Amino acid sequence: MKILNWFLVIMGIVGLVAVRIMEDKIFYDPFLDYFHVANKDIPFPAFSWGPLIIGHLFRFILNLFFSCLIIHCLFRNKQWTIQGGLLIIIVFAITFPIYLYCIHDKFEVGYLFSFYMRRFVIQPLILLLIVPMFYYRKQVLVNKS
Repeated sequence: MKILNWFLVIMGIVGLVAVRIMEDKIFYDPFLDYFHVANKDIPFPAFSWGPLIIGHLFRFILNLFFSCLIIHCLFRNKQWTIQGGLLIIIVFAITFPIYLYCIHDKFEVGYLFSFYMRRFVIQPLILLLIVPMFYYRKQVLVNKS
């Protein structure tokens, strides 16, 4: 059973990496090149709101699925998996509208601010906080027993 859990954790990580590697092939995101170019004086890319929002939501759902798989297989606690998923959803619900505003404003609020809002929208960064937090919680519960 332990081997299966570790296999699923690895598959979750591979899934997150695959989402990142395949991002230019499976998601509509005209801002990929905009943020990868060293020259920040390139023109603001043309885009369509509908496909952009749908692409980000699809990417979020994939990242959420793989993140919850990792959390569940690491800690084998359904309640913690739900809490982790809700935390990820809350962070997305806060950052996504801010990022959409940054796009609407053509990143006039600041290039770096827009860049980091985008990171929270398209990358599962919150997972890097949730796993240590739940590990600490687990250690506290073990020490109390």
